[in-house]
Amino acid sequence: MGGLKDRFLFASAPDSWGVLDYPGPSWKQSYEKMLDEMVSAGYTGTELGPYGFFPTDAKILQPQLDKRKLKLLASFVPVKMTDPAASAGCIEQIRKVGGLLATLNAPFLVMADDQSPERIAFSGRAYDKDCPALSVQQWRHVGNVVADAEKVANEFGLDLVFHPHVATYVETPEECELFFDAVSHTNVGLCLDTGHCVYGYGDSVKEAEKYQHKLRFVHIKDCNNRVLEEARRKKWTFEEAIEHKVFTIIGQGNIDFPAFFRTLVKNGYSGWSVVEQDVKFGATPVPPVESVSASLKYLRGVVSDLGTEIAAH
Repeated sequence: MGGLKDRFLFASAPDSWGVLDYPGPSWKQSYEKMLDEMVSAGYTGTELGPYGFFPTDAKILQPQLDKRKLKLLASFVPVKMTDPAASAGCIEQIRKVGGLLATLNAPFLVMADDQSPERIAFSGRAYDKDCPALSVQQWRHVGNVVADAEKVANEFGLDLVFHPHVATYVETPEECELFFDAVSHTNVGLCLDTGHCVYGYGDSVKEAEKYQHKLRFVHIKDCNNRVLEEARRKKWTFEEAIEHKVFTIIGQGNIDFPAFFRTLVKNGYSGWSVVEQDVKFGATPVPPVESVSASLKYLRGVVSDLGTEIAAH
């Protein structure tokens, strides 16, 4: 059991405090207090969150992490990877964030397609007949952009992993397959987000199995299927679904985490999982520190039970 406990490490992230990808009221909260709450909840790592929320000067941020014994793991970097006109901007953003991550000795850079208005309108409904999809030429461009991004990440000693994401052109299992076909000439890995996977009609256990050789980083979210079904029926945007609490405290939704971790164990995964609960800032009946604490307690229980199960066999 001790072996599994050491093998699965859990980190937190600013989105559980309602920090959005762009500046706004959620960015005005104290990052020091947030880091204190992560530590008090039992976490030993964190993601950077959107570039600019935490200090972007490593000389300021590193001491804050060090004194709390928190390991910085990655940053989530959404880019317009389907638009040839945005290519230079994509690579510049990867370079900017990558420089900070490398200085802080973070291992990963998490890349995703940026949310677009046309796919936001089909959040969680990518199989609807009018939902826009990428052409063969656009997929070829994606392959080129990701290859360029990987070169930059490698320059910084970072492992580039890709995050399929709701309200983007890589949301469903089929789109994920098309993505990895398009980038087959690269070594980009998968960052599997259990919540986004379910939202895009995927099964996180099946995806973890399918991509066992590419799965290098995990984002843990839990999903309330009843809210998700309502979101699809009422054609809510992703943000509206978040406001209606489509993501829950881990263990209180419908994702089978014992099965998920059993698959990770079987396939030899070890390392970090980032525990997240996307919430609307200022609209959390349960304070974020209590939510992330309850989530970690549940996940540690899952890992402990799995260790007992393995020992018994």
